[in-house]
Amino acid sequence: MPLVLRAAIIYLFLLLLFRLAGKRALSQVTPFNLILLLIISECTQQALIGGDNSLTGALVLITTLVGIEVGLSWLKSRSPRFDRLLEGAPLIIVEDGRLLFDRMKKMRIDAEDILEAAQAQHGLMRLEEVRYAVVMRNGEIAVIPRS
Repeated sequence: MPLVLRAAIIYLFLLLLFRLAGKRALSQVTPFNLILLLIISECTQQALIGGDNSLTGALVLITTLVGIEVGLSWLKSRSPRFDRLLEGAPLIIVEDGRLLFDRMKKMRIDAEDILEAAQAQHGLMRLEEVRYAVVMRNGEIAVIPRS
C-alpha cells in the first residue's frame, strides 16, 4: 500500500477514534494517558512505515500528515458544520448550581471534576456557588461563578 494512502488511513482512523473517545479522554495528560499515547504511537509507526525505513519515505509520511492537518483546518475554517463535527461544541453541565446529569454522563464527568475546576479557577468550594460550568471544545471545564 502506498505511503500516502497508509498515512491518510491511519490519520483518519485516529481522528475518528479520539473523537469517539470524547473531549475529556486526552484533555489532561495523566500517566495512563501518556502510556496510552506511547503505545499508540509505536503501533501507528509500524503501520505507517510498513517496510520502508528510508528518509524519503519518512519525508513523504510527514508531508502527508501535515497536509491532511492543514486541509482539515482549512475545511473547518470554511464550514461551521464540519468544525462542529470534528471539534464538537461547548456543553453546559451546571446551570445555576444544578448539575445536568444527562450531559455529565455523556461527557463522562462527575461532580468532583466540576468542583476541582471551580476551586482551581475561582476558589469555590460548593456547587451552589457556580452559575455555569461548561465543557469547552478542548475538554477543559470552564466555571463561571455566581456574582
